[in-house]
Amino acid sequence: MKEPVVSESSVAPKKAQPSFGEAAYYWVKLGFTSFGGPAGQIAMMQSECVDKRGWIGQDEFLRGLNYAMLLPGPEAQQLAAYIGWRLHGVRGALFAGTAFIVPGMVFMIVLAWVAASQGDSTLVKALFEGVKPVVVAIIIYALWRIGSKACNTALAIGLAIAAFAAIKFGGIAFPIVVLTAGLFGVVLSGTSWGQFAGETDGGPTGDAAASSFKLADVIRRWGTVSLWALAVGAIPCALALTIFGSTPYADVIKLFTTAAFVTFGGAYAVLPYIADAGVNVYNWLTPPEMINGLALAETTPGPLILVTTYVGFFAGWKAAGLGAAVLAASLTTLVTFLPSFLFIIAGAPYIEDLQARAWARNALGAITAAVVGVIFNLAVFFGETALVQASGPHWINIIAALVAFVLLFKGWVSVPLMVALGAGFGVVTHLAF
Repeated sequence: MKEPVVSESSVAPKKAQPSFGEAAYYWVKLGFTSFGGPAGQIAMMQSECVDKRGWIGQDEFLRGLNYAMLLPGPEAQQLAAYIGWRLHGVRGALFAGTAFIVPGMVFMIVLAWVAASQGDSTLVKALFEGVKPVVVAIIIYALWRIGSKACNTALAIGLAIAAFAAIKFGGIAFPIVVLTAGLFGVVLSGTSWGQFAGETDGGPTGDAAASSFKLADVIRRWGTVSLWALAVGAIPCALALTIFGSTPYADVIKLFTTAAFVTFGGAYAVLPYIADAGVNVYNWLTPPEMINGLALAETTPGPLILVTTYVGFFAGWKAAGLGAAVLAASLTTLVTFLPSFLFIIAGAPYIEDLQARAWARNALGAITAAVVGVIFNLAVFFGETALVQASGPHWINIIAALVAFVLLFKGWVSVPLMVALGAGFGVVTHLAF
């Protein structure tokens, strides 16, 4: 979710740049402790990198955060890569961004194996059954948080409704909805009524801002980094397809590469697209298994989009067992996050120029408004699975979902703790009934 929590008034004098080893230790530590979603993860980097250590100035931090918010992909991971780039160049970006991902990826693969191999056991079934209504509550809570900020104009509300209808009733693919919304925002950026975030114009430093970079230099840098990224992604993918065959790896590579370039709005936005493909198109997993994956992603460190690793694991598991599952999950993680490194390493030198563009800000605003409708579709998708039985409404789960939403809305319980409470609720319900 594009919802950072950063204090603009927090100012700390920039101290001496850390050694690569000192920074690497922090990035590894962050990778194992980055619970709480993007807002919490961004706040952790604000506290450590700006306030306490003074590795990066407040203005630099906010510029990096604003740039990450304009990009598809997990903004907290991209911010970590950006700070790493500011400190130690390309190797810093690669290490910081990778350390942010790997611990959560390993945890997710292990938990996916437990879910796949032990999912038929009575205890595991009870645990996951209790998590279902909690996941629905978490999604509705995310919908409220994003929608209350993004849909504050009639135009934004209309775009959210149109996006929901396009996906739910029109069967239009998520990437098309997102790209169309972005184009819509660009077209309207020059009009007086086309601002989605309540802005009146691009400001004096908006579209009139002159770029300090030559176009040829920008093209050259993006071309070079893109070629390297293509090689890093294509080589392992080609080897996997050559050695192990196309099933399920070709579909895994295609699906998650596409998703990586359209994940504006965070994991909740792209989940309906991934869930529909994984459940209905490729039959890699069932709707309850998809809900379980989201619940597990909420309880592990790292970005929530690591739920894709879980889906990739099940793709391999259903095809050929554990070895194929680990390979498919690894390929999924690679193609999901590789574009984020591309965007940071290639684009970081030009962030101020991009942020000055009204069309870029308005495109993001339009996409975020559309994402609200997409997340509502996700809530409906999971709600039909968790809250409705063949005989009618599942009243116990409905009540549990309402209680979970109130606890989250009031801020009395964190998301990971709410998932744990849901698992306990499942065990208690199983023993009682």
